[in-house]
Amino acid sequence: MRTNQPGGIRVVAVGDDHTRLGEARLGHGEHPEGVLGDLGWALGAPSSATVHDDGALELAFRVSPLDGIRPRSVAVRRDAGVGAHEVGEPYQRVAAYAVVTSARGLLLTQFNTQTHVAGRWGLPGGGLDEGESPVDGVHRKVWEETGQRIELGALVAVQSDHWVGRAPGGGLEDFHAVRIVYAATCPEPSEVVIHDVGGTTSDARWVTLDELDDYPLSSSWRRLAALADLRQPRADGQYDAP
Repeated sequence: MRTNQPGGIRVVAVGDDHTRLGEARLGHGEHPEGVLGDLGWALGAPSSATVHDDGALELAFRVSPLDGIRPRSVAVRRDAGVGAHEVGEPYQRVAAYAVVTSARGLLLTQFNTQTHVAGRWGLPGGGLDEGESPVDGVHRKVWEETGQRIELGALVAVQSDHWVGRAPGGGLEDFHAVRIVYAATCPEPSEVVIHDVGGTTSDARWVTLDELDDYPLSSSWRRLAALADLRQPRADGQYDAP
């Protein structure tokens, strides 16, 4: 399997006091909810995302005892034009992103034609380098795509999506996207500068929350609760991070 996380991914169940209650490997295409369900736990809020000495990425979630039926596997989505019996190359990609807020609003980036969602908007961030921690990765990617220096807050979401589709180069991929999302603030917001020339970002902007509906988001960000929950500006002009 092709991956940018060769050390693998572990899902860890933790209690409210951060006690480790169990762990299991996150396989290709799996969702943490299903993995924890097999261990008898119901998925709660994400707690941490850390690369350990053995090279594994550890995703910790607060949990509660599972009461009822274990989560069912979701059918693998196939892009339009991909036949039911076509087999793609397995590819698991871990990426880190940030919901960045400041006195100027929310920081958004636009996808270019190197992606299948050209013209859509999303959060700054992207794929981790091999061995890179999510924290280091999100700082690096926000700077590369927007030129902003940020201060990270809480880990707000871990998304796990699995589908079969065509890569921009035309190859068929059995793709597993794991997205790690943080809240962040930018104490000194400045004009956006895209340093990552040749990357997948065509534009980046500070957007006020009143303008957010004018920017078509990609599907993964449309369903992110941390964006839906953004509050109105405070009296001091700052935006609250989720």
